[in-house]
Amino acid sequence: MAVAVLLLWLFTAGAGFYLLVTSNLRRNRPAAPRPSAVPATRWDPPSLIASRQAPVLPDLRSLLEFAHPAGGIIGLAFWLGFTLVRNQVLGWIGFGLVAVTASLGLAWFTANLRAARHADRHADRHSAPRFAGRILVVHGTGAAVTVTLAALAALVLHG
Repeated sequence: MAVAVLLLWLFTAGAGFYLLVTSNLRRNRPAAPRPSAVPATRWDPPSLIASRQAPVLPDLRSLLEFAHPAGGIIGLAFWLGFTLVRNQVLGWIGFGLVAVTASLGLAWFTANLRAARHADRHADRHSAPRFAGRILVVHGTGAAVTVTLAALAALVLHG
């Protein structure tokens, strides 16, 4: 069962990678300018002005865009360790990471959906993220089945 979960996890990760490659996330999103404590002078290079206007912390979508794939890859590594050595701790860590990753994915989906609705209302279709709908459904369904099977495998398989 652990091998089936591993293969399903790899399939789900492949669908997610395909989503990232085919989406429009590669382009830069415009950052909201923040007030600078240091006034710009006419001798400041454009890179200095841009760095002063860049946000200090990333927005939620950018943070989730990094954390969701990173959590999936790290969880996959723990699940691979569980599959190879059958250590219960590795299995539960892998399950925990896949559950957290799925939650991050749902939050990312919600944030992107809100951004798309906002862009539709303001006729700014270039700033909204766009994903292939069928592959998104395949990725989400694969993730849901992976979480369920990982929980069952961690419960059933003993070291």
